[in-house]
Amino acid sequence: MDLTLMGLWSKMGFLAKAVVFLLLGMSLLSFWAFIDRFLLFFSAKKQSLQFIAKVSPLIKANRLEDVVQVAKSFKNSHLAKVFTAGILEFQAAQEGTTNYNVIEAAKRAIERATVKTSTEMKRWLSLLATVGSTAPFVGLFGTVVGIINAFHGISMEGSGGIGAVAGGIAEALITTAFGIGVAVLAVWFFNYFINKSDLFEIEMRNSSSELVDHFIKISGGE
Repeated sequence: MDLTLMGLWSKMGFLAKAVVFLLLGMSLLSFWAFIDRFLLFFSAKKQSLQFIAKVSPLIKANRLEDVVQVAKSFKNSHLAKVFTAGILEFQAAQEGTTNYNVIEAAKRAIERATVKTSTEMKRWLSLLATVGSTAPFVGLFGTVVGIINAFHGISMEGSGGIGAVAGGIAEALITTAFGIGVAVLAVWFFNYFINKSDLFEIEMRNSSSELVDHFIKISGGE
């Protein structure tokens, strides 16, 4: 019996091969989601560092309009999004309201922007979670099919020789291994980006807290 990968593949039935192709599609989706999120997170981190470096002196000089203009050049920056939301709401709420209401309005705008940006960053992570949780069961389905075919081979040959069960064993081994491999990668990708998104959310909350402190200072609040 040919125990090479190609030899095992040639022994597999149509249903088992369909399972392998399904797992291959799931793995490609996982890699696509990984590349898409990795590029976004890399760009967000890089642009946010550049954004903070440019706007720090502007905020100290109370040039909030200029901060909003600078933020337009950093569309992938998570910090630029929350700063813009907070500043625009602060400026809009200043006329005809008390300082307390101005600050509270800015806080609510920042909170909404933080939640929205965090949600956008977690896009496609549900796909990785789904692949990670279902791939082993897809592989297990192929395993069950392989075992059934192995018993079918025994019944056809009238014996339990290796030739009779070769096809079923091939299906069980390949689909099981492939399913576990796809799941492990998807779970690793998911955990990596969940941790990254949590860190980015902390950055947004810390930076926005400093921005609110600046609003309180220039509003004459306590």
